Amino acid sequence: MTSQVSSPAEQDGGAAAGDRAAGAAGAPGTPGKEVHRLDRVIIRFAGDSGDGMQLTGDRFTSETASFGNDLSTLPNFPAEIRAPAGTLPGVSSFQLHFADHDILTPGDAPNVLVAMNPAALKANLADLPHGAEIIVNTDEFTKRAMAKVGYAASPLDDGSLEAYRVHPVPLTTLTVEALKGYDLSRKDAGRSKNMFALGLLSWMYHRPTEGTERFLRSKFAKKPEIAEANVAAFRAGWNFGETTEDFAVSYEVAPAAAAFPTGTYRNISGNLALSYGLIAASQQADLPLYLGSYPITPASDILHELSKHKNFGVRTFQAEDEIAAIGAALGAAFGGALAVTTTSGPGVALKSETIGLAVSLELPLLVVDIQRGGPSTGLPTKTEQADLLQAMYGRNGEAPVPVVAPATPADCFDAAIDAARIALAYRTPVFLLSDGYLANGSEPWRIPEVEDLPDLTVRFASGPNHELADGTEVFWPYKRDPHTLARPWAVPGTPGLEHRIGGIEKQDGTGNISYDPANHDFMVRTRQAKIDGIEVPDLVVDDPSGEAKVLVLGWGSTYGPVTAAVRRVRAGGRSVAQAHLRHLNPFPRNLGEVLKRYDRVVVPEMNLGQLAALLRAKYLVDARSYNQVNGMPFKAEQLAGVVKEAIDD
Repeated sequence: MTSQVSSPAEQDGGAAAGDRAAGAAGAPGTPGKEVHRLDRVIIRFAGDSGDGMQLTGDRFTSETASFGNDLSTLPNFPAEIRAPAGTLPGVSSFQLHFADHDILTPGDAPNVLVAMNPAALKANLADLPHGAEIIVNTDEFTKRAMAKVGYAASPLDDGSLEAYRVHPVPLTTLTVEALKGYDLSRKDAGRSKNMFALGLLSWMYHRPTEGTERFLRSKFAKKPEIAEANVAAFRAGWNFGETTEDFAVSYEVAPAAAAFPTGTYRNISGNLALSYGLIAASQQADLPLYLGSYPITPASDILHELSKHKNFGVRTFQAEDEIAAIGAALGAAFGGALAVTTTSGPGVALKSETIGLAVSLELPLLVVDIQRGGPSTGLPTKTEQADLLQAMYGRNGEAPVPVVAPATPADCFDAAIDAARIALAYRTPVFLLSDGYLANGSEPWRIPEVEDLPDLTVRFASGPNHELADGTEVFWPYKRDPHTLARPWAVPGTPGLEHRIGGIEKQDGTGNISYDPANHDFMVRTRQAKIDGIEVPDLVVDDPSGEAKVLVLGWGSTYGPVTAAVRRVRAGGRSVAQAHLRHLNPFPRNLGEVLKRYDRVVVPEMNLGQLAALLRAKYLVDARSYNQVNGMPFKAEQLAGVVKEAIDD
């Protein structure tokens, strides 16, 4: 079978993958079976929280990355450590979009669903396009399990799945049978069914297997019997695909050679990239890295990762609460470290007073906010962009703070370095706004050359910097650099540089306590001018035709869906411009001029219009919000429709 393939621009985030060519029967390793070549595939693994869906997805992703495909992932799991088994709220899933060309999103809808139980099937069925493949674990479709999710009759038998290509596979039974030679109970053997499923999918899509086997033996090195059982289950799944008549076709997705510039690549998640960016920044600044943190989803992985890197001068402190965590970090900044505190939205609220203190002390401090659904505890494992106004204004008094937002998981590395540059050069706390989608999602990352990283070297104050009227040389802690308006950074213990710190307003220059109204007015305006004067690159607009009337302006993790949507609209013959903001405070200096060039400005956000409100207030532009706060990222087709409506308006 063959079918026409649309261009990569049309396909990113789409619902169906097309065959590029029909492979010959009897391909190597699959005697008598056809091999169809595809340009992309979207797979979703779904099951209970305890079924190992995240691990399964991670392993499939790792092998896909090593094979050379471009990819994007979307892990999705409950907030509970172990949600009730077999229930809809307890379903955990992992979606992977991989292709032989440049892609930007995890895909709008899966071509293949692996459903480990009735709850997984019911929770995900509405997302499947007609014709999608469903691999379902028939062993779990008992009357009790189906009743838990409201199935009166088995969907495998009642005809409700006729629109799909269903592959009923007794995954648990086959796994237990494959592990008969191991000293495991039926229950323990059945836990390896996710590896059986992984083996089957690895056969279906010609994924490498050596890396997964090495991983399993390493992960269970202290329990070699368990390691070998998992390897055996994985191989059994591969062999099942090769020998069963139910899977008559396997698929190939070629490496995305043309999508990547020359370099060394690895698959990376946003939180891991951000951690590496912080380490790189500390090395480029020749400063020790200090993290003061309290565990909170979805930021905790940064604490876990940085704790592994003491060899790079990284010190991590897991505090008793959010307030203690940022207090320790600010103390480390006073002591001369590159100081970081990590959190999510609820933690930002608790840290707000100390962020204000950092503004007053004018010390470099990175506040990393991995946004999640709110308010209050909200949706800990879901994504949102609703902390922008909190980052901008969530402190008492006039306390301006720069705000930087990465666009993709890999971009978290560069954004961390950029945030560190601003904090160190301008002596200010800086917000780094990532979110759960970026933090947990992954994509290929080109490992940079060290010589290409910016020089962040800091010069500490070393002696007196001011001469009094009588000729006495003294140190003034608030005497400013004329270009950056940054005050000097004096490491405690340096002779002659003793100075007062604290939260009460300082006198200009001397830093002494001051209640003078004119001085307070001057200091407030000076701190604001320092932030306003931060050098950030001009906004780059992607407008190939030069004739677009509509500009789509995004920030943060909307970059992938927005860009995929814009590609679709352009592939349909329409003109639309796109721009994406990394710097949200201060805005790029040319932003106002860019906004005035277009008749309509569309701003998609995973909140109720926070950036749009800022744009309207500052530039008096009629920014049109398109908003979603359902805990999930935008879909490309959804945004493409919004853009078309704006063009036709």
